Amino acid sequence: MSQDALFDILRQGLWAAVILSAPLLGVALVAGVVIGLFQALTSIQEMTLTFVPKVAAILIVFWVSMSFMSETLVAFFRDQIIPAITRL
Repeated sequence: MSQDALFDILRQGLWAAVILSAPLLGVALVAGVVIGLFQALTSIQEMTLTFVPKVAAILIVFWVSMSFMSETLVAFFRDQIIPAITRL
């Protein structure tokens, strides 16, 4: 395997990781901003108020997007990793 092919597979792997993590990170960001705004407006400074809703939102989005994540990983391995291994 040439160095260019290896770097191309690594680049595509990093891009797949970005695509897979984007829904979870996006919902964590939105939930954090909404909860922070709620805390600032109501002067409630409870630590569990920031943690529990964020984790619940992340779990819901993870459960909803699990099929998308699985399809993306399977496609990456089928199209990139397995052909690269068979060429060795």
